[in-house]
Amino acid sequence: MKIQERTGAGNNRSSAPAQPTTGERLPSPPRERKPALAALAVLLILVGALGATMLVLRAGDRVEVVKVTSDIQPGESVGDNVASVLVADDAGINYVRWNQLKTLQGLKAKSTIYKGTLVIGQMFGTEADVPAGKAVVGLSLKEGQYPEGIEVGDLVAAYQVGNTGSSGSNSEDEAGSGSTGSAGRTGAPIVEEARVTKVPATGDSTISSTNKRVTVTVDESDAAALARAASANQVALVKVPGN
Repeated sequence: MKIQERTGAGNNRSSAPAQPTTGERLPSPPRERKPALAALAVLLILVGALGATMLVLRAGDRVEVVKVTSDIQPGESVGDNVASVLVADDAGINYVRWNQLKTLQGLKAKSTIYKGTLVIGQMFGTEADVPAGKAVVGLSLKEGQYPEGIEVGDLVAAYQVGNTGSSGSNSEDEAGSGSTGSAGRTGAPIVEEARVTKVPATGDSTISSTNKRVTVTVDESDAAALARAASANQVALVKVPGN
């Protein structure tokens, strides 16, 4: 009896659930797979790689175009004031290619083109456009009537010079010309600001060995007075601040 009781007691002990020992890890539940997120990650990687490839290819698709290296005034050619630069090709922009430079040098700027500008075809033509509200006046000036070294792009003031009131005929002209006579008497300029748009090269004179033909752009309201003084050879140009 004692042996059976002991055996039964041993059986009871072995049938009890075994407890995990200290330091033993419990099995973790299986991870839930998310195929949609994995597919999205792969798609983003592919898009990024494609974008980088397109940028590399785009960077290699460059063209050589013309850039001006100094200000170009209306009616002026670019001359040698140019440099070549590489830019990304863009069918929507009418760049002037470097191999078209000879053709470009035979054209005139339609308006002021500033240093550093990339040239496009619409900036040049066979004739310069006169801006709205402006007029172009030609002057024939003797030495002493213009500052030495006058250049295209200079900002000048035009003064009336000479004896404008020494005779009755001149007085009548002054009365008829209004502001021109007043400017001659008071010393005020006929035109306070005129932009020089054309100056002949040194030694190139169509008047005489001493006269220089200078073209200026002025406000339309000042053109008549300046033209009257120019016809009497009574105009002198002076450089003003702003050059």
